[in-house]
Amino acid sequence: MTVQLNVPNLACPACVNTVTTAIKSVDSNAAIEADPKTKVVNIETRASQDEIEAAIAAVGYPAA
Repeated sequence: MTVQLNVPNLACPACVNTVTTAIKSVDSNAAIEADPKTKVVNIETRASQDEIEAAIAAVGYPAA
């Protein structure tokens, strides 16, 4: 399943790493593309969108 999220707090490469680590904690095989310029995160995952949103919100990056 492909999930696309707008993450307003995504501002730099370190933010991308934090979000990536959070998503990988839910689905270690997820394919993640995150762009701090557009604030968009695309995830190819087996986890639900709710699980992904909860994981990134828990590390300070709630989806809009």
